[in-house]
This record gives sequence, structure tokens and C-alpha cells, in this order.
Amino acid sequence: MDKNTFVVIMAGGIGSRFWPFSRTNFPKQFHDVLGIGETMLQMTVKRFRDVCLPENIFVVTNKDYEALVKEQLPELGSNQVLLEPVGRNTAPCIAYASYKIAQLNPNANLIVAPSDHVVLKEEAFTNVLQQALSAARKEDVLITLGITPSRPDTGYGYIQYIENGTETIKKVKTFTEKPNLEIAQMFLESGDFVWNSGIFIWSAKSILKAFREHLPDMNEIFEEGSNIYNTPEEQNFITRAYSQCRNVSIDYGIMEKVNNVYVVLSDIGWSDLGTWNSLYTISDKDKDGNVVDGDVMLYDTKNCIIKTPKERLVVLQGLEGFIVAEYDNVLMVCRINEEQKVKEFTSDAKNKKGANYI
Repeated sequence: MDKNTFVVIMAGGIGSRFWPFSRTNFPKQFHDVLGIGETMLQMTVKRFRDVCLPENIFVVTNKDYEALVKEQLPELGSNQVLLEPVGRNTAPCIAYASYKIAQLNPNANLIVAPSDHVVLKEEAFTNVLQQALSAARKEDVLITLGITPSRPDTGYGYIQYIENGTETIKKVKTFTEKPNLEIAQMFLESGDFVWNSGIFIWSAKSILKAFREHLPDMNEIFEEGSNIYNTPEEQNFITRAYSQCRNVSIDYGIMEKVNNVYVVLSDIGWSDLGTWNSLYTISDKDKDGNVVDGDVMLYDTKNCIIKTPKERLVVLQGLEGFIVAEYDNVLMVCRINEEQKVKEFTSDAKNKKGANYI
């Protein structure tokens, strides 16, 4: 296994679209969302066991989730858990990890991945990563994995690539972060756009060069810590650094601006599991199209997703196409085709009922 391969797992998000199951003090990446005995974070780390050495896996999370990460991943050393004092989107997260790892190994090649995605075809995933890593070792390229879109989803970034015959690594023509519905529909119909999976592969040298050229203010902030990373003073430095950082995504800050972006077309059974509908889509269903996780009795109920505490008996009758989700002090019942209202629900719950419901 290549000692220069490192994995950075981003585990600081809240997952608000998955409310009430995903909460500020216990986000979805720390839950067993699929009901298989492993949390999303544990599944993600396990997915990379054949890709890099265990000591080369780093998790970036919010300082409030330090105990959760260490409880779920006791095999990680303290230096492998990077604590953000506050969320500043993906660019600062990636800058922090990249500078820290580059200080450990200037020849590092990085895989950056979210902690809450599903990959059903793990062998294909490993093969795709090896292909991307091979390219990243040889050239100054920034690579992302592209997924063939199945719907005009406005929650993903879209990548238009340049066709180059049978090659699966393709030059990116345009990179668009989260378009509106009309544009997303145009992208889908064109046939030469893929979803950006949010999984990136590059060398430490290439991504730090991109920060210097396209996010110079952020680069300056993190570069100041070059002699501090991996020392006892690292956390104090990061607290100061994040207080100076603006909120910006890696997509907007770098990927949309550089001309050395490539995409690997990837059939890996991917889902970002960002919404209840995405969980419903990938889950096994009963004969009536229901996805059930809990102690539930159903009567005349079809095409629903139900996730309730196992210690509570739930009886449902006459529902079709609903989300029924209970966690802690919140029960939500919502039509699946209106799940976009979940953001409205969370906002209203916070404003009218208090932050302990969020």
C-alpha cells in the first residue's frame, strides 16, 4: 500500500435536510442511518481500508463532535482528528487538512471525501480511486468523481466534460455549483453533464498551489502555521485561523476557477444521502414499497419511509407516500414529494420552539 496516500474525511456538517433524525448535537454521520449496525462515519472509514494505511486517515470535524468521533473511531490517534472551532464550509476544512498532511509528508496524495455518503459498489469505487490516484501522482491535476445524474437535482454541483473517446478520465469544460431547477433540467437533457460527487483526488502540492492562486487570502492564513501543524500549538493556531476565514466552498473557491480539473466517470452506486427521499430510493422495500426501520405495524400503507425508535411501537394506517420520522423529542410526518419543506420545519421549530428541537 502506498505510504504517500492519505484520506481526509469531512465530518463536520449538520445534515439539516435529514431532520429530525440529524440534529445539531448528533448529526447524521454519527447515526446508523441504514440500520446495519455501523454509522455513516464508520462505513466511510471502512470503505478506505484497501486504499491507504490506517495511520493515513484523517477526520475533520467540529470541536463539539470530538467525543463522538473518538468513540466511534477509537483506532484513530489524536493527531488524526482535526477539530474545527466553527464551520466555515469545505475550503477551510480542506486547506487545514492539506497543510497539516503536507507538513507530515510533502509528497502526499490526498483523497477528500464526505462522511455521510453511500457507495454500494465498493470494489468499483476502489478501482476508480486507484485510477485517479495514478493520474494525480504524475500530473498537476485536480480530480473529482462524476456520477451520471438521474434527475435535475438542484442540490448538487454539475460538471460538463469534454468527450475524449474511451478515456474515463475527462477534462472538465465547465463546473457549476448548485444550479436552479431550469438550468439543472437543461444539464440533464444535454447528456454531457455529471453530478459532482464531492469526492476529490489530488496531490498536496497541486491543491496547495490552487489555494495560492485562487484563494490567496485563505492560503496566507493557513500557510502561517506551516511550522505549527502537528505540534501542541496546532489547536490554538487553528482557532485563530478560523476566526479570520470567510465561508466558502471548495467548489466555488477553486474548482470553478482552475483549468486543470478532470472528472472520472464513476459507476459506484453513489448517493449523498442528503434527504429522506434519497434514503428511500436506495433502501430495500417491502411488498408495498415501504422502507421501515423500527417496531412498526402497517395497515393499508404504501410507499412510505418510516424511521422510529425501536423501543416504541408505532401503528400506521392509510398512509401513502409519507415520511414518518421520530428521534429524541421530535416526531415529523411529511409527504415525501414535499420534503423540501423540512428546511422550513427546522427554521420554524428553532424560532418558535427553541434550539433544543434542532
